[in-house]
Amino acid sequence: MKNQNDISIVDYLPEHRLRFKEINEQWITRSYVMEEEDIKTLEDPETYILKNGGKIYIALYNGHPAGTCAYLNMGDKVYEMIKFAVDEDFRGLKIGKVLLEESVERIKQLGADRIILFSNREGSTKAIEMYHTMGFKEIPLGNSEFARADIKMELIF
Repeated sequence: MKNQNDISIVDYLPEHRLRFKEINEQWITRSYVMEEEDIKTLEDPETYILKNGGKIYIALYNGHPAGTCAYLNMGDKVYEMIKFAVDEDFRGLKIGKVLLEESVERIKQLGADRIILFSNREGSTKAIEMYHTMGFKEIPLGNSEFARADIKMELIF
């Protein structure tokens, strides 16, 4: 667990399920529509993410779930970062920065060679800035399960 002021990063527990869904629905529905992949992921994260070796990290602010970052295990030491979000009521507190740094380090410790992610240039400007700071590089978009994705990035360890 990493602490910075009142921020701690913990592994997902079933008691986090509702907040995981609320935090992610909040940012998605602000600018987009819930897509089939969103619904599957948020309705049953245990099966869709965790069952196949994925990970979900929850950022707690003073003990309250305020952010999420999940990773799908894609096999071959590759993880896809999904559902990186901070509740609007908790933005500006560096929660996203701590969550990103800690979760990337934990995925690296699991033996990952690289992390990929899909994002949106217009709707996720601050997140993309953080990804660049962490060393993520833009790569060809290829195929995405999300209509809103217009950028693909990867971090190679």
